[in-house]
Amino acid sequence: MRTTVVVVGGGYGGTAVAKALDDVADVVLVEPRDLFVHNVAALRGLVDPEWTDRIFFPYDRLLERGRLVHDRVVHADATGVTVGSGQRIDADYLVLATGSGYPFPAKTEVDDSAEAKARLRTAREALLGANDVLLLGAGPAGLELAGEIKAVWPGKPVTIVDPATEVLAEFPAEVRTELRRQLDELGVELVLGDALGDTPPSQPGELKTFTATTRAGREITADIWFRCFGVTPVSGYLNGDLAAARRPDGHVEVTPQLRIPGQERVFAVGDLTALPEGKLARAAGDHAAVVAGNIRALIAGEGELATYEPAAPGIALPLGPAGGVTYTPETGLLGAEQTSQIKGQDLAIGRFAETFGLA
Repeated sequence: MRTTVVVVGGGYGGTAVAKALDDVADVVLVEPRDLFVHNVAALRGLVDPEWTDRIFFPYDRLLERGRLVHDRVVHADATGVTVGSGQRIDADYLVLATGSGYPFPAKTEVDDSAEAKARLRTAREALLGANDVLLLGAGPAGLELAGEIKAVWPGKPVTIVDPATEVLAEFPAEVRTELRRQLDELGVELVLGDALGDTPPSQPGELKTFTATTRAGREITADIWFRCFGVTPVSGYLNGDLAAARRPDGHVEVTPQLRIPGQERVFAVGDLTALPEGKLARAAGDHAAVVAGNIRALIAGEGELATYEPAAPGIALPLGPAGGVTYTPETGLLGAEQTSQIKGQDLAIGRFAETFGLA
């Protein structure tokens, strides 16, 4: 009998693990969404109608031998999972890849792709009718959303508010200087070291004019706003011995081999992990490569297990198709033109089309 590997979560890390093990194990990928969502391009899907459908990929060509269970895991222990229907799926190896939640529109928040696309279209229509845009959060998501909005509506005022006193403070000063230069050129206003006294009276993405007052007493009038902060790891389904690895913030502790501590056959990848690094799609892919290689070695009963070393801080932040900044310790700072070539134009759509058998 072949080994059964159950992968919980069909995001970046989960799909990579499932695909990599499809030839050596009976892979069961458990994912509640009907289509894969390429969240890296979600903000482009908000502002550009040609991209709204492009960020969704069907799962049916991902695996040749394995199977997909469209359901949500409600209970996971060291020997398998139980899904919402009540079905129990036993596992020889279990990979936790449920990632994290994040406010719309950076993530779609719903499982049904038709509903997700409708939400993007509705928010785009609201943006079209808005004169002034307010974004709460000057992290990568807020900055990228500002760039996408300005690329489509260059004359639309965009204000970003964040209690931090600097953007991307973890990166060298030259990165922040270049980022601020491009934001100034786009006409994006940064209000740093301040925060709103109260949440706006409208819902995020709703077209409704309001005036908000910051804690410093500044009044900001806008017609629409979006929340661009708040990562929430999806780990509430962990039970038994697995629950012990869950930290108060929801992230899950892992060993250097990306195992759950004390578990020989349970691994975790992606945003779920408590590793000290940026929660990026690239990192999830790197985790997946280590975990897939380790499970292959365990199945074969030979070879040393690989360990994962968190990468040094790096970023590829597009500000629309033609702008942005990129930084790694190896390359140093790369500006708008290089960032556009690396990420801004394609946002890795072609690579994922190949992954999902659509190239």
